[in-house]
Amino acid sequence: MRTKFLIRSSVATVLLIAIATSCTKLDQKVYSVVPESEFWQTPAQIAAGLAPAYQALTNITDADVRDLNEVSGGGILVPTRGNDWYDNGNWQALWTHQWKPDLGPIDGAWSAIFNGIGKVNFTLNAVNALSSKPSNIDAINAELKVLRAYYYFLAMDMFGQIPVVTDFNTDPAAVNNSQSRSETYNFIVNEITSNIGALPDKTGETYGRMTKWGANALLAKLYLNAGVYTGTPNWEAAIAACDNVINSGKYSLSGDYLSNFAVSNEGSPENIFVVPFDKINIGGNNWEMRTLHYQSQLTYNLNGGPWNGYCVTADFYNQYDNSDNRKQMFAVGQQFGSDGTALKDAQTGLPLVFSKYVNELSNPTDTFRLAGARNVKYHPEAGTSGGQSNDMVVFRLADIYLMRAEAKLWSSTDLGGALADVNMVRGRAGVSAWSAGDLNKENLYHERQRELAWEGWGRNDAIRFSHFGDARTPGKPADADKHLELFPIPSPEISANGNLKQNPGY
Repeated sequence: MRTKFLIRSSVATVLLIAIATSCTKLDQKVYSVVPESEFWQTPAQIAAGLAPAYQALTNITDADVRDLNEVSGGGILVPTRGNDWYDNGNWQALWTHQWKPDLGPIDGAWSAIFNGIGKVNFTLNAVNALSSKPSNIDAINAELKVLRAYYYFLAMDMFGQIPVVTDFNTDPAAVNNSQSRSETYNFIVNEITSNIGALPDKTGETYGRMTKWGANALLAKLYLNAGVYTGTPNWEAAIAACDNVINSGKYSLSGDYLSNFAVSNEGSPENIFVVPFDKINIGGNNWEMRTLHYQSQLTYNLNGGPWNGYCVTADFYNQYDNSDNRKQMFAVGQQFGSDGTALKDAQTGLPLVFSKYVNELSNPTDTFRLAGARNVKYHPEAGTSGGQSNDMVVFRLADIYLMRAEAKLWSSTDLGGALADVNMVRGRAGVSAWSAGDLNKENLYHERQRELAWEGWGRNDAIRFSHFGDARTPGKPADADKHLELFPIPSPEISANGNLKQNPGY
């Protein structure tokens, strides 16, 4: 049974407020409040103390960070349907790679990431300032520092040359981003490797928290992209990090692909690191609302009508064979109510038939309301209207197998092992095994697209496989150069701090 320890963040907040405001008679013994000097002593208190640093992840997996990485990478399309989803042209700019430093979602992503970093730094400062430190202070520090390394990984991956701050008391006006991307990469790797030995193993109490295996998965991502970040590939280290996860024996591929993303997916044997959500206590997972049509409320017994937004193109959808059980993550064709009634669009009266074809970025016609295959990978939860309870996956074993296969392919070592890894994933998907002749970089890129659709790796993979700048339908020309592989430092951040240097090309 999972421990959704993020729920306890409210407990930590209440305790901090109570400590600050409980009384003015300093010699009075208060029994209803845990004094700060006595906090951080029990597992429950430690979980509550760590919760704010993890809570920031809820804005990473279902908001601007995910959107920037998937829309720019071609995995998600957000067309303008009449007056819906224009949003100052933000979505079209992300798809066509015509963003500027003042684009709202870019600043939103930066803020979400650095909010997480700030919460980690605050928590590290608070726990290490205690006069009586918890007995497992080294483990607490290690967990927080590796969690911070994940936030910094996202920042470096998306923005390149970023400010690195590890002290909560640092003067914001003194912060700059003079450190190179390679230096930041080395800092992140060192933070993980220096602390991984003190991280916990996989247990029921570590669900949703950083463990040794989550740290190894993060290392694998770093090493796999080392050529992008530093100019020097490190395939061997990527293979070793993947080996650590696979050989641990802690994880196995789920027999049912979609069970990894179900409403109650805490039982997945495959998921390594997740962000817990809960319809009562941990809001923010609005997957069902972002992608489904207004009348899809009747299909899934939702409490409100979704927003008719995110979809995929026909080119993306057509990558899947009909026998591929991963194709079930997409809703296409005639949609039905939960009672079996064929649904219609309430505004137009048209049959509610999702078409896989999206040939334009914007169209005011009635039929365009139905364009695009919708994604129900995180299955909609009856009785909700957003805030669904599916825990969102950051790292899982299938990705580890595909990363190991890729590193072996790029380095031309153990191609037989690479083929076996890919076929493990394809076998679970119900599609035919590859032969040696199928194992090439182009095929592997598309296999990653099929397996990891909408999981936040679209842009990262496209850059590594040199597909990020490609022309795409609808409406995206080929990029003129590679400066767009980094997002700009947001204009509000540069306005607030003149020490920050803008990325080239912006």
